[in-house]
Amino acid sequence: MKLSKKQQKLYSDFYESTCKGEVLDLKTEALVGLSAAMAMNCKPCTSFYIKSCKSNNVSTDEIDAVLAKVMAVAAGQKRLQATEAFE
Repeated sequence: MKLSKKQQKLYSDFYESTCKGEVLDLKTEALVGLSAAMAMNCKPCTSFYIKSCKSNNVSTDEIDAVLAKVMAVAAGQKRLQATEAFE
């Protein structure tokens, strides 16, 4: 599947608009991106945001905390999914 040039440009513009540090500082943006990438199970995105975290002075402890939060949310979702299935 391939996006048209117009669609590629629109997506690129949209994505870039989220990466400018206008509301969130760059460190927070990197952590949010990492958590979203992990939650979406996107390996290339996760690798990209790990590098972004490192270049924005995110500590290993902070990355570990994001990993733990993503794991906790995913586990909670699976618990709720199972609960609903048994009702």
